[in-house]
Amino acid sequence: MTSDVEEGGSVVGGNGVQWDLDGEQSDLDDAVTGEGVAPFFQPIVSLPSGSTVGFEALARWPRQPHLGPQEVFAHAAATRQVTELDRVCIDRSIAAALRGGLREGALLGVNSEPASDYTGRADSEFVRRGHEKFSLFFELTERNLLKHLPTLLRKVAALRADGIAIALDDVGDNPESLALLDIVSPDVIKLANKLIQDPASADTAKTGAAIMAHRERRGALIVAEGIETDEHLEQAMAWGATLGQGFLFGRPSPLLPYAPTNTWSSPALRARARTSFHSPFDAVAGDPGMRTARKPTLWAISRYLEEQALHSSDTPMVLTALQNGANFGLPTRRRYAALAATSPLVAVFGANFTPDQPAEIRVVRHDASDALSSQWVVVTLGPHVAAALVARERGGQAAACDEDREFDFVITHDRAVVTAVASSLLNRIR
Repeated sequence: MTSDVEEGGSVVGGNGVQWDLDGEQSDLDDAVTGEGVAPFFQPIVSLPSGSTVGFEALARWPRQPHLGPQEVFAHAAATRQVTELDRVCIDRSIAAALRGGLREGALLGVNSEPASDYTGRADSEFVRRGHEKFSLFFELTERNLLKHLPTLLRKVAALRADGIAIALDDVGDNPESLALLDIVSPDVIKLANKLIQDPASADTAKTGAAIMAHRERRGALIVAEGIETDEHLEQAMAWGATLGQGFLFGRPSPLLPYAPTNTWSSPALRARARTSFHSPFDAVAGDPGMRTARKPTLWAISRYLEEQALHSSDTPMVLTALQNGANFGLPTRRRYAALAATSPLVAVFGANFTPDQPAEIRVVRHDASDALSSQWVVVTLGPHVAAALVARERGGQAAACDEDREFDFVITHDRAVVTAVASSLLNRIR
């Protein structure tokens, strides 16, 4: 459909309908404050029976149907009001569930933006009451997960501390959600619509296998969205979904008073390994496989891990701590630029970087006195790839030349340890 802008800020569409651009801008300005927002609820059902066990709350603006949630939240981000809008939507969703008499223990999912600060039980009476009455989970939306990584990681840690379950939305829609599976370690994985609705292919098989591998490690609950036909239901169950949503079971709508739900018990999740360490080397300090080598040996191992990541169909994230920016010379920058062309996240950490660094690589600077300045780390982490070189330079007498510098090091493919090493680096990104 084509459209033409006329004087006064209006648009005439191809069907002759005139839209007032100034009016739509005003509507957006109002919408991001929470004005007119109303929660709609879509049933979450047990598969294959279709019995309702809970609901996902979705933000809608029924008095302004031309405004969709993506458009409103994009405007909120542009005007720095995401946290405020997120809180209004969460509070109103839980309030409506409490007011509607949703059964105690029912599943209740509320969406939360990666860019918003966490609103927890101490900040919101509704979150506290919702956590007490329902099986409440925060659903981290798929929008720009890595772009807002520091806020996202803080939110994940706060949710864990609050005892609130975490869902990762639309897993499989882009490499970001798959790359973050081990870092976020969600309690609930929500499958992207393409896994349910698109014909099976090598791409969907790779994604589905990655999700099922994570479920095998963690025991996460799998929820399929977009189930509209019996064929979609069959596909959802093939990918391991035990819960589902979609038009086959019900469309989003205001919550009916005392909406019926069946009794449901959350599965027991496997314990998560510790991931909070001050530095990468702290995560491996007690490893009995610790060895000592000179710089050329570590350089060869680093190149091997980089090449492995470059040629992997898994597209893992690549994180490297290289002590000093002087070690990030032109050949290394070129290798990492090639990695960034396929990897969802490539980040390098060090002291004394020059300002002119490749835009596609996330450069994280730290002070020369930081403990990380003595460490050499290369991490590759993806759905089917987990490897890390973690080394710390030996103190004491200075080496006769650069090549003679000695390091205590560990090479590990233990996914829990690799995840801990990666987390210690990712938490430094600001």
